[in-house]
Amino acid sequence: MTLESFTNSFIQTFIPLFVAIDALGILPVFMNLTLKMPQEDRKKIITQATVAALIVSAIFLFMGRGIFSLLSITEHDFRVAGGVVLLVISIADIAFAGYRVNANQSTEIGIVPIGIPLMIGPAALTTILILADQHGVAMTLFSLLLNLAVTWFIFRRADTFFKILGEPGAKAFGKIMALFLAAIAVRMIRDGLQPFISG
Repeated sequence: MTLESFTNSFIQTFIPLFVAIDALGILPVFMNLTLKMPQEDRKKIITQATVAALIVSAIFLFMGRGIFSLLSITEHDFRVAGGVVLLVISIADIAFAGYRVNANQSTEIGIVPIGIPLMIGPAALTTILILADQHGVAMTLFSLLLNLAVTWFIFRRADTFFKILGEPGAKAFGKIMALFLAAIAVRMIRDGLQPFISG
């Protein structure tokens, strides 16, 4: 593989994954979910979420289509499931004074919903499968690792946003983001149901 072909292949795998993961877009949701956490616990959550996202995405990269076939599900079913999870969390935040997290739940929230389906959701997993078919497993894995590293770095800088907003501002901002999270969840469910509705 020449340097030019490597560069082209890298760009064509990195950018779609960057858009699908949308680290900057989900950062406010992460801030809302970890608002009341000590800084050290938040750092652990970021690592747990990144590792969980890597494991799940790697499994899908190598075995995704086989898993879907074995369970008789489609990527659209997966979109609906991910959307329902996010919708439940957003409703709990808006209607029941927040999605509360205690020390015993810290590992759980790191894996679900931050790692899956926020960091690596149905859109990212579907993108991974498509890119692997088009550009190969090695290049897709390389771009995935870089994207997760970028996401980890952005989440670690969340403290800067907390300091700028302050606790009252962060709480108000979090409520607004909960509404956006609900909208994202509805979009995921709608995208998953669209093929069934149209066809």
